Amino acid sequence: MTREKGAAALLAKALAIVLGTDEVPLRLRAWDGSEAGPPGAPVLEFRSRRALRRILWSPGQLGLSRAYVSGDVDAPGDIFAGFTALSSVGKFSEPGPFSPLTPRELVTLVTTAVRLGALGPNPAPPPEEARVARKGRLHTRRRDAAAISHHYDVGNDFYALVLGPSMVYSCAVWGNGTPDGAALHGGAAGGHADGAGLVAGLEAAQAAKLDLVCRKLGLKLGMRVLDVGCGWGSFALHAAEHYGVSVVGVTLSSEQAVRARKRAADAGLTENIDIRVQDYRDIPDGPFDAISSIGMSEHVGREQMPHYVQVLHGLLRPGGRLLNHAISWNAGPTKPDPDSFIPRYVFPDGEMISLGEMVSALEGCGFEVLDVEALRLHYALTLRAWVRRLEENWDEAVRLTSLGRARVWRLYMASSALGFETGLTGVNQVLVQKAGGEAPPLRRTDWV
Repeated sequence: MTREKGAAALLAKALAIVLGTDEVPLRLRAWDGSEAGPPGAPVLEFRSRRALRRILWSPGQLGLSRAYVSGDVDAPGDIFAGFTALSSVGKFSEPGPFSPLTPRELVTLVTTAVRLGALGPNPAPPPEEARVARKGRLHTRRRDAAAISHHYDVGNDFYALVLGPSMVYSCAVWGNGTPDGAALHGGAAGGHADGAGLVAGLEAAQAAKLDLVCRKLGLKLGMRVLDVGCGWGSFALHAAEHYGVSVVGVTLSSEQAVRARKRAADAGLTENIDIRVQDYRDIPDGPFDAISSIGMSEHVGREQMPHYVQVLHGLLRPGGRLLNHAISWNAGPTKPDPDSFIPRYVFPDGEMISLGEMVSALEGCGFEVLDVEALRLHYALTLRAWVRRLEENWDEAVRLTSLGRARVWRLYMASSALGFETGLTGVNQVLVQKAGGEAPPLRRTDWV
């Protein structure tokens, strides 16, 4: 028997130790061609011994993530089915930081690595891993700028490929008859929607979301609006074109600002839209009649949230409305793992807080809550559409960035969709109003 023969069976035992389960719900395929695991189960392919070495040095989500991004591990076929199986058992089914291996488990894992010839030094992380500082004070202006640059300055053409012409990087708002999404409306989807109908309806669903924000804010001709974390200017364009308002959009991404300014110029709206590369803490020219914060506050952090809300409160005129659209952490007091895949590869220093914490911060600053709308399943549908667009344009996505970066985004969007489907994460629009000025509407008929 050669050293490599039957590697899959040993890999199955090693992965079971890492997952903390008796049986791995995946069909493992090893570099020697051997296979092990339930027939018909989603396939996880170990392409080299280095994959096991990565897991040995970082036994948990980070090691597996590094193996996938580097191409040492692959998930051929339906990525949603593979990650659903992986996250359904053992330690991967539990939110929060990954519990360390016991000394006995670690010895068994090392012994398996020796038998497979996989023992060796810790491989360097893939170059796509964030280089943002892991130590020091969070959410300084310089550190926030570096974190935002890591995520958003990947390339405007790459984002256009994934997001579509709308260039909206937050959840769309879908109708109840959405194609391929019917399974989601009863709860967790189980991962059966193929995404084709979602891609076809993505632009309309994003336009519906933008217009919903405008209606909730009560935009009227001549108003002055602030869009915090304006992205590629999609909300600013919609609000200026359809509601006749002037918009100041701020972002920390220089690439976003360049594309947003070009889109405003192409639409003939440069007099109505001012796009700035500016920290929200440095906006000098309030007050504004309304403020939108769409997918921004996740970058602010728990400790900075009261200050963030206070800054926006100060920038808003009396009676003005603020809409905060943000992802929420729904897993109770357990916090996300800062050394897991998304903080290391996607959102450095990003922090999700619960809906209750967000509402408390807004009310604590003197805002009156007018409306709260949960859009959790809408984001699951949106992410499935983005994954479909990425996979349909895979070769071009790799050309525009790198193979590793494309793999980061495939993993990130697929795993995020599953998080929304299972309820681990949510996304909510909280509409509030500053005291003074006009009284709020008696009911929500203005925007529903």
